[in-house]
Parts: sequence; structure tokens; C-alpha cells
Amino acid sequence: MLQVIQSNLHRFFTKGHERSLKTKKNIVKSVLLKGGSVVISLMLIPLTIRYVNPTQYGIWLTLSSIITWAGLFDMGLGNGLRNKLATMISLGDVSAAKSYVSSTYALLFIISTVMFALFYFINPYIKWQQILNAPGTEGNYLSMVVLVVFAFFCFQFVIQLINNVLTANQAPANVAFLNLIGQVLSLIAVLFLIRYKQGALMDVVLIIAGLPLLVLLAGSVWYYSGSYKSLAPSFNYINWGCAKELLGVGGGFFIIQINALVLYETDNIVITQLFGPSEVTTFNVAYKLFSIVLMFFVIVINPFWSAFTEAYTKNDLEWIKNAVIKINKLWMVLSFCSVCLLVLSPWLYNLWLGKSITVPISLSIAMCLYTITIIWQAIHVQLLNGIGKIKLQLYLGIIGSIVNIPMSVFLGKWIGVAGVTLSNVILFIVMGVVFSIQTKKIINKTATGIFNA
Repeated sequence: MLQVIQSNLHRFFTKGHERSLKTKKNIVKSVLLKGGSVVISLMLIPLTIRYVNPTQYGIWLTLSSIITWAGLFDMGLGNGLRNKLATMISLGDVSAAKSYVSSTYALLFIISTVMFALFYFINPYIKWQQILNAPGTEGNYLSMVVLVVFAFFCFQFVIQLINNVLTANQAPANVAFLNLIGQVLSLIAVLFLIRYKQGALMDVVLIIAGLPLLVLLAGSVWYYSGSYKSLAPSFNYINWGCAKELLGVGGGFFIIQINALVLYETDNIVITQLFGPSEVTTFNVAYKLFSIVLMFFVIVINPFWSAFTEAYTKNDLEWIKNAVIKINKLWMVLSFCSVCLLVLSPWLYNLWLGKSITVPISLSIAMCLYTITIIWQAIHVQLLNGIGKIKLQLYLGIIGSIVNIPMSVFLGKWIGVAGVTLSNVILFIVMGVVFSIQTKKIINKTATGIFNA
């Protein structure tokens, strides 16, 4: 029996297309590393709530959602670099790849510096107590917390480009490794603070937002001085022509990022305005539980973006077709896992958080549907992003962004917190249908007009 297992494992990792083997190895490594990150993130939630309280933790979650909007100012450069870099690597043009990397770093450094300078002067005039629905927290303290979060974000804006470089090289397992180290350091820091210090929102910001950035910085130094030295950013390779080209490539991704943020990041803001910060914590507890399934899918799908780019560049549509079929089979398995998680969720919440948080079953049902539908549409989005066929996604995203917030508010008032999630579910179903049709047309070489743009 053991010999059969060993033989099958050996065949799994040694038989097949070189692109597929590389993808398999990255998936297995990422599962192990991301699995550790998921466990730690689940441990961090009750510990952090214990260190502060559900309301302050909800303020942090809402604040981080608002600050994420600033990520729009990368103009889609990160994803544009990912596609360009994957293309240059598949063509063997290392010099051009290095120029794209160097130019992206330079442009994002300028953008992030301007962003922080502007925010520094505007921040004192923003009424954060009203925005965060937190009248019990002193205004000047909240303003300082926001400024620190924004400073961290601007730094992350530039330093996280190492993740795009790694994924473009079909090495997302290395990204997962850096993330795991950051999570471990955050867990150790929270345990230390619980034991020796009184709870403070600023401490949560410094730990959860700050420590992972130190890991990214160290990781950048490590990889650029080692295995990715040939791609390391250099002043001599900055080419503003490349930067301009990346802005053109990233323009579509920029609008898609806006749409994604409206779909994914406004939920916390809507909930805190309708129900208060403590309900944001309840919402995110449910999301975190079901994100275990989502996280596994992300681990599997992540290497395929750049693999799809390479395959499409080499006109290997047969490989793309087989990959999509296999990923759809995985979606069916993960959908079943989501339903099982729903059945077990009351027991799991109690085991995980005790009586500190009560999650209504309606929210768990909505989150289960959310997980199933977002995975389905993401399968096709990953392919379309990888091959640059994003115009239809762009138009649908704009429509979804316009509809999402009013629909979330309406359903939230009618159903409760679960209604906010159901708004996303409805939009994901529509997008999934359209994108699946586009995917089939591209694979079968029958895509025309907007389906091929």
C-alpha cells in the first residue's frame, strides 16, 4: 500500500507538462505554508479581541478596509507588471524584465510619497469618529492611529512588489512563506502584549500592519540578492517609457481594482454604519471561518495566472483548456466542503470563540453562498487576467460597483448583516455566468468583439 502511494506521488510530481509540474509543486508548498497562516490567523482573532474588545477590533477592520482604497493609486501597476514580467520571462528577455521591475518600483515610490504627503496634511480635518461610528474613542487618538496605518500602507505599496515578481516567476509558494513568517511574528507579539500590557488600538495596528512589512522588506533583500538578482531593481534600469507602457497595461486593471474594492471592501463600511463596529467583528468572524475554503482555492489558483500568461503567449490553448476543466472539478469539491462547514459552523464558532461572539445562522448561510460563488467566477477571472482579456470584466465590474452599495444597504436593512453578503452573491452569480461563456469562447477560438478584448 505504501509503495503504491509513493509511486503515485512520484508520478504526480514527475509526469506531465513542465508548466504543470511547476504549478503542482508550488501548490503543494503553498498548501503547507498557507495552512500554517490560516491556523495562525484563526488564533489571532480571539486573542486580538481579548486584547482590545469587539468594538475596537471592529474599528481596526473597518479602518483597514478604508485605507485599502488608497491601493487604487498604484494605477494597476502591480498586476500590469505581473503580466509583462511573465511574458518577458517566457520569451527569455531578462534585461527588459529588469527594466520593468525597476521602473515600477520607481513610479510607485513617487506615487506613495505624494500620497502620504497629501494625507498628512488632510488627516487632521477628517472626522474619523463619525466615519468609523466610534464616538467612544477620542478623536485625536483615532487620527493618529489612521496616520500610522496609512504610513504603513504607503510603505507596503512599494515593498509588496516582491510578491508580484515572485508570482510572475510562478513561485507563489515563496509569497506564502513570507506571509507565514509575518503571521508568526504577529502571533508572538499579541501573546506578549496580552501578558504584559493593557489593550490599545495602536498596538494592534503596529503588530498586524507593521510586522508583516518588516518581513516583506527582509524578503525583498534576500531574494534580490540571491535567486532573483537578475531582476533586482536598479537606478540604471529605470525606463520611463516602460513605466508609461505599464500604465497603459495597468489602466484596465486599475478600474477593475476599483470595482473589486467596491465589491469586497465596502461591506465593513456599510455594516459599521448600519449596525455599528461590533457587528463588523461578527461579520469578519464568519468570513474568516469560510475563508478557510477560499484560502485553499487561492493557493491552488494563484500559480495559474502567470502559467496562463505563458501558455497563451505560446498559443498552448489545449493546456489552458485542461487546466480550466481540472480547476472546475476542484470548485465542485470545495463547494461541498463549504456546505459541510456550514453544517458544523455553530459548533466550530463555540469551540473557537466561546460565548464572546454570536454568529447568526443567516450570516453563515450567506457566507457559504458567497464562498461558492466567488470561487466560481474567480476561476474564469484568473484566466482572463492572465491573458489580458479584461474589457468585459471591466464593464461588468463598473455596473456591479454602481449596484453593490445601494443593494447592500437595502438587503442589510431588510435581512440584517447577512443581506450585505447576499448582495455580493447576486453579483458573483451574474459575473460567473458571463465570464464562463467568455472563457469557453476564447478556448474554442470563437471569441469576437468584446469577448476577445
